[in-house]
Amino acid sequence: MNYYIIIPAHNEEAFLADTLNSVQRQTLLPKKVVVVNDNSTDGTESIIDHFVKDNPHFEKLNGESSTDHLPGRKVINAFNKGLGTLDEGYDFLVKLDADLILPYNYFEKVAEIFRMHPEVGIAGGFAYEKGRDGEWKLNHPMNKDHVRGAFKAYTRVCFRAIGGLRNAMGWDTVDELLAQYHGFRIFTDETLKVKHLRPTGKAYNKKARLLQGEAMYTMGYGLLLSGLASLKMALKQRNLNVFFHNLSGFFKARKNKVPFLISKEEARFIRNLRWKNIGDKLLHK
Repeated sequence: MNYYIIIPAHNEEAFLADTLNSVQRQTLLPKKVVVVNDNSTDGTESIIDHFVKDNPHFEKLNGESSTDHLPGRKVINAFNKGLGTLDEGYDFLVKLDADLILPYNYFEKVAEIFRMHPEVGIAGGFAYEKGRDGEWKLNHPMNKDHVRGAFKAYTRVCFRAIGGLRNAMGWDTVDELLAQYHGFRIFTDETLKVKHLRPTGKAYNKKARLLQGEAMYTMGYGLLLSGLASLKMALKQRNLNVFFHNLSGFFKARKNKVPFLISKEEARFIRNLRWKNIGDKLLHK
């Protein structure tokens, strides 16, 4: 299967070479890799240049954007710039972060998943981060059916059906919900262990953390569902401020009438799906 990779990279000199080396070592190589140098001020561009020089399937694209490391908007802006350089001659498309080390057979396995399960629209592995003891430990959301935004692969037909990626925080949730709305399945493979070199959220500032509630509002969750999701996040992070920050963002977005990311029909489907998932989990406890 043919596949393209887009890697947004902003000031990633500490990790980017490891990521690109792990892509270069894949048993199933990509047709093209577009690395988007997103307004970097460090040595990121020279690392990209080194790989582009020796690898004909690597390409560099320079982009200008804010230096704020905000989740969602910045990375998807860069991703979309890379997407604009590609044609549709691929079977699946990958959005990849610049701070990962992939197993050597990662994309061979992803291709096999898509080949064997045509109903699957999004696939990926699991994230591991190095603990203080030096051991790589699973750091994945409680929902094991979720593919982390750092390493998402989409079939071409699924990507087109969901209308690409939303330019907002929460994009890596709404994409999966819309995929299910259009009849696709999400597939996660626990044998695909991805090393995440930068701990989750370390680069995000206070402003970024306050955007989660806005994301819930724009995905049409509604107040009760947003409150439950925020409480779950707060308990997981052992920080009650997460709950209040999320709801503050939700109410601010509602007051300012921030446009929804999706249609009313899609929002209704998402709410019903969320409630169904909550009910299923309660029944199986």
